[in-house]
Amino acid sequence: MKEKLTVIKVGGAVVEDEAQLSQLLQDFSALDGKKVLVHGGGRRATQVASQLGIESQMVGGRRITDAAMLQVVTMVYGGLVNKNLVARLQAYGVNALGLTGADMNVIRSHKRPLKDGIDYGFVGDVDAADGQRLSQLIDEGVVPVMAPLTHDGEGHILNTNADTIASATAKALAPYYDVTLTFCFEKKGVLSNPDDDNSVIPTINEADFERYRADGTISGGMIPKIENALAAIRAGVREVVITLATALDGQGGTHIQ
Repeated sequence: MKEKLTVIKVGGAVVEDEAQLSQLLQDFSALDGKKVLVHGGGRRATQVASQLGIESQMVGGRRITDAAMLQVVTMVYGGLVNKNLVARLQAYGVNALGLTGADMNVIRSHKRPLKDGIDYGFVGDVDAADGQRLSQLIDEGVVPVMAPLTHDGEGHILNTNADTIASATAKALAPYYDVTLTFCFEKKGVLSNPDDDNSVIPTINEADFERYRADGTISGGMIPKIENALAAIRAGVREVVITLATALDGQGGTHIQ
């Protein structure tokens, strides 16, 4: 019987909210068993870019990453956000290790080609994640803290969606552990009415997703999040939940089937 492993993905909005982040780190530290934390940081990247006079461009919830923006996200995601999370987890007794996809070649990607005429710049689409290498670390008592950066194997860092990092990590670890993937953000789950925080859709399968996307119930950045969640389920991840950052116990939220 496989050991349980929990992959928690925390979004940039939570990272930027000290109360939510503090609670999440406490709850994450208290989780039983093996675990991995994956983080975003887009809001902080936008803030730092603005301070440096660099304009942020977004298309469909995805960041256009030119050479200047790549420097910003590498500094912010791989340094500022990642290392602060690692330090705070150490204070809770968690033996955390900050990683990008380039570290130990754990996540390889390729530069996204033109899509619908849009040049996303230095954005990576994941090719492979090394579950064996990650599992070796985890079995030694290390808790990986994954930044949303990958590499192409040719010396280039690529900006990669944090939800995709979480899904790729969970899928790569599924052969080794009984994996639960939880996407944490500032809402109670996927909402049927964005103006009603209590209108949580309890379960979503592939057919539901296509229907909700077609009628506009699910749109924007929630689309790639659910696409990544469904991909994880298809790859053998036992459970995927989209929920509040303060609800790591798996109760409530939207369960992807």
